Amino acid sequence: MNSPADSSATSASSIPLDPAILAAIPHRPPMLLVDTIVEQTADRIVCRKTFRSDEFFCQGHYPGNAIIPGVILCETALQTGAILLSKQTTDSGGVPVATRLNDVKFKRIVRPGETITIEVTLTDRLADAYFMAGKVTVAGKLAARLDFACSVVKPSIE
Repeated sequence: MNSPADSSATSASSIPLDPAILAAIPHRPPMLLVDTIVEQTADRIVCRKTFRSDEFFCQGHYPGNAIIPGVILCETALQTGAILLSKQTTDSGGVPVATRLNDVKFKRIVRPGETITIEVTLTDRLADAYFMAGKVTVAGKLAARLDFACSVVKPSIE
């Protein structure tokens, strides 16, 4: 069996998982919604995700004419933001957890087979609260925009 950080680890549909993403955030398929990191600085990150028709959320969301749910587009931005924060939060042992979504706007329908580019910028930090702006595009056209906040919390072991 592959370890989570093993570069040969794959999802159920045999898409290779990026070891840098697996090391940065705790999400795993089917809820891992970021495929690759395109570029990253201390306060900005760009990632990509290609949606497949066999994604769990496509099965019953407009059957026969599937569209990617808006909440999934938001989650891609949240996960991209968590990847950005992972370098800043590894010493604390905490993980970023969403605390707020503001000014969410959906501008374009996203369909299975399309690749989104997710850009997240860290706009402010207050103690363990991080404020970010996210933008999701398809072929350069805006699909969604949102402002969000995350707090760093220690994971509980159950």
